[in-house]
Amino acid sequence: MIAGDLGLLAAPMAAGLLVLATHVPLGIEVLRRGIIFLDLAVAQMAALGMLVAHLLGWDAPDVAHGLGAQLAAAVAAVLGALLLTWCEKRWPQLQEALIGLLFVVAASAGILLLADNPHGGEHLRDLLGGQILWVGWDRLPPLAAFYGLLLAAWFGLRERLGRAGFYLVFALAVTASVQLVGVFLVFASLIAPAVASHALRRGLVAAWVLGGLGYAGGLLCSLLADLPAGAAVVCALGLLAVLALLATRQPAE
Repeated sequence: MIAGDLGLLAAPMAAGLLVLATHVPLGIEVLRRGIIFLDLAVAQMAALGMLVAHLLGWDAPDVAHGLGAQLAAAVAAVLGALLLTWCEKRWPQLQEALIGLLFVVAASAGILLLADNPHGGEHLRDLLGGQILWVGWDRLPPLAAFYGLLLAAWFGLRERLGRAGFYLVFALAVTASVQLVGVFLVFASLIAPAVASHALRRGLVAAWVLGGLGYAGGLLCSLLADLPAGAAVVCALGLLAVLALLATRQPAE
């Protein structure tokens, strides 16, 4: 392998580290609250918003640089988060079931929207699996600034955000990440490092390191074996979580 080949992974790796910057602390909070499928449901809502924007032509390069698609994804994710906030107040004992229901309904709605689209299967695959290998450096500075604002809100105002504030920060973070890496990798980035650090009884920094190792290993495997990068990273993150669980002598509480 030549240095040029590894250079192809620099921007995707940087994108992965940016995603982990917000998703690791949010994933730890999701794990603490026991609402594991929240991220998958909100990510699927963001993907649904992007599908609607695609069908309306809002994601064309000449339409305000794709701003319409970004707004559609954000609105869909925030609406989903607000709906789940209301459900948690109204039916707290059913929250996990309602989160799962929102996910399957949003996913099924996306399938219906693309039923007559000749390229629907390809577009849906891209939304789920992502195209992290083709992320360019030009997309990262705005994303870094946006994630920085979300991290400042999370670490500076976490005690005052409340339930609705948490869902809002979560929805905005997931919206940006779905457009960058896809639904599956968003879920893995949130849950796998959190599970691994919890199993090893380590904190936030360890979760960030483990997540970074997962991205590096997955991207490298995708390059060496010519495999889809998003799926390879998801599997690498999952493997790290399993290894962390197996490395513990007692089940994680």
